[in-house]
Amino acid sequence: MNTFNIASDEEIKKGLASDVYFERTIKALGNRCKDLEVSMEATISGPLDTWINFTGLDEVIKLLENIDVDLYAIPEGTIIYPRDANGMPVPFIRIEGKYCDFGMYETAILGFICQASGISTKASKVRMAAGDLPFFSFGIRRMHPAISPMIDRSAYIGGADGVSGVLGARIIGEDPVGTMPHALSIMIGDEDAWKLTLENTKSGQKSVLLIDTYMDEKFAAIKVAELFDKVDYIRLDTPSSRRGNFEALIREVRWELALRGRKDIKIMVSGGLDENTVRRLRDAGAEAFGVGTSISSAKPFDFAMDIVEVNGKPETKRGKMSGKKNVLRCEKCNRVEVVPADVQEKACPCGGMMRNLMVKYLSHGKRLFEYPLPRAIRERSLKELKFFIDQDQNK
Repeated sequence: MNTFNIASDEEIKKGLASDVYFERTIKALGNRCKDLEVSMEATISGPLDTWINFTGLDEVIKLLENIDVDLYAIPEGTIIYPRDANGMPVPFIRIEGKYCDFGMYETAILGFICQASGISTKASKVRMAAGDLPFFSFGIRRMHPAISPMIDRSAYIGGADGVSGVLGARIIGEDPVGTMPHALSIMIGDEDAWKLTLENTKSGQKSVLLIDTYMDEKFAAIKVAELFDKVDYIRLDTPSSRRGNFEALIREVRWELALRGRKDIKIMVSGGLDENTVRRLRDAGAEAFGVGTSISSAKPFDFAMDIVEVNGKPETKRGKMSGKKNVLRCEKCNRVEVVPADVQEKACPCGGMMRNLMVKYLSHGKRLFEYPLPRAIRERSLKELKFFIDQDQNK
């Protein structure tokens, strides 16, 4: 038995973290399984009015590796709307193989991509709001610790400059980012806590002093400026009951620091932030953001998996589109069209060329190439996000 209320890797791979009707269906099919070759596609049922930063594919590959299936997918870090230019559902994943070899994994596959994509998409929206200013993912305490690495990885791919989790940082290949807790000031007092934090800030790390434990933020900021020659950030994590007009508070602190010749001390803010508050606080003078719950508990996307072909014949249920498909996107204007799987490219109405986004990752369960590192996926994500930032600015 597991100590905590989580499924182990082995239990997931055995199909035990799945809805029971998949297991019952496969048992009922019995010997007929060997004759049922299917293609299944994952599309989004909703919401349809926002783009998605597709994430979580890495775990789908790990689950299906060494199972006799072919896996095609849009690459992680691709930002795209769930419907194409003609209103067709965009297939993000296509799996081809015997249904009884992989059908029991539908629940896990959807779980991998629904939640991770929701988190990375929210992080991308915060990235847009923050502009060129840094923001960090601080939200793993709001979710089950077993999934903290997934949360941090997804937030990082979505655009976070760093993550607070030790395991999450290890997975993305970066150092974890942290400031100082209120607990330190409560135990030894503000001044000693600040000194201890600065003494233990390693070379190359940014020093961040939390100033709102006991004192008024303005006077605490002035005190920090008087006591220390080198501080990178002061952090305001002011509780909602004391906040009042947070933008005005930030402007006040910024003014007092500048008046004393300490423009070098930047202001980091945290506590209940999302893309809307980040945008407002940025305009007020905040220069870094710790964003937690809104990212870690972001609404999952409603992916669904459906059979679209049985033994080479287009077949699906009502409300779905049958047949295997590719997803073409214009390299010039970003127009997206869903087409039959035998179409690899076509001319775009804008004059550009539309090319297939779907990549084959597994052939009979074997990886076809080395999977990119999180940093490379994040770079793709940020490059893709630029199109949507430009689009938003031109509205």
